[in-house]
Amino acid sequence: MHQSAPDPRPRVLHLAQPVDGGVARVVLDLTEAQLAAGFRVTAACPGGDLAADLRDRGAEVRLWRAGRSPGPGLPGEVRRLGRLIEDVRPELVHAHSAKAGLAARLAVRGRIPTVFQPHAWSFEAVGGATAALALRWERWGARWADRVVCVSEAERATGVCAGVRASYAVIPNGIDPERFSPAAAAPVRSVLLPDLDPAAPLVVCVGRLCRQKGQDVLLRAWPRVLADVPDARLVLVGDGPDHDALRAHAHPSVLFAGAVANTVPWYRAADLVVLPSRWEGMALAPLEALACERPVVLTDVDGARESLPSALATRCLVPPGDPAALTAAVTGLLPDAALRASLAGQGRRHVLSTHDVRHTAQRVADLYRELLGARPSVPTERRESIHS
Repeated sequence: MHQSAPDPRPRVLHLAQPVDGGVARVVLDLTEAQLAAGFRVTAACPGGDLAADLRDRGAEVRLWRAGRSPGPGLPGEVRRLGRLIEDVRPELVHAHSAKAGLAARLAVRGRIPTVFQPHAWSFEAVGGATAALALRWERWGARWADRVVCVSEAERATGVCAGVRASYAVIPNGIDPERFSPAAAAPVRSVLLPDLDPAAPLVVCVGRLCRQKGQDVLLRAWPRVLADVPDARLVLVGDGPDHDALRAHAHPSVLFAGAVANTVPWYRAADLVVLPSRWEGMALAPLEALACERPVVLTDVDGARESLPSALATRCLVPPGDPAALTAAVTGLLPDAALRASLAGQGRRHVLSTHDVRHTAQRVADLYRELLGARPSVPTERRESIHS
């Protein structure tokens, strides 16, 4: 009986939890590029829109039931992942974010090439004893990652300074310049916000409504912004665990758009995009806004300076958690249309030259090939059981 030859294309398994925000965007972009480049791509995640979007792009998707944060269910999540990995039999596992990185490294333990991409360090997201535990794990778990991929030099430096001794690769985040492109604000704004005065200055903040993204700091700054620019309006685009608390403290001029499938119209509608994060690796929202030729104001967290050309870094960065500094930056830009246009043009040129997602995907693919070439091939029947 004739047996078909084994498929020589390397199989990559992307493991994602969470399944929204920047992590989902990165997984989708890499999956699409890797399928086009000839990789066999499987993705494992807890479902949601990410799973549907991955299937639409032609990836095989496996359901991995797992919570967003570590908890009592972790041992079961690791066992389920071990069985899934043995069934898929990937040549390489790429785990995205702290939770997926924790489970993947515990399940694989170095048996096959493993890439861990933190998308911001876990120990920055928590405090006290929990932060100490997260840091201890990252230091220990680094031995089970063939590469730790950081999206900025600053994120890598944070890991190094924290004592996470790993084999690092820095591959900056990228955006799709065809999807995120400029358009006139007025027509888009008239559709999204038909009741808004077309002349009202509009600030947009795109991100999950949570402590990391710092919308509470922006809301504390907002009344001071209105003191200088009384007709300004602010839109928070996204949803998350802090929605109710943020709405309870928001000025009446603040609008909540909720979660949206497509953020591009909101960037295009904005006069200014603000992201007041407390920590990041390299946020995607500023890159997307700049690609849409909109100026940004960011907090000076990991990746922010590397996202911007020098002219914007001077004017558009503020310390995290500082409402007064945020107010000054916003009120310095919002009334000055000529300055905003100049900064936006410089920002778009910078993003197109340094943060094109095609370049990002190529560097990740090159890293995969390096790791796959560095390990001897092991026949399938001789592979050690992942969940033994």
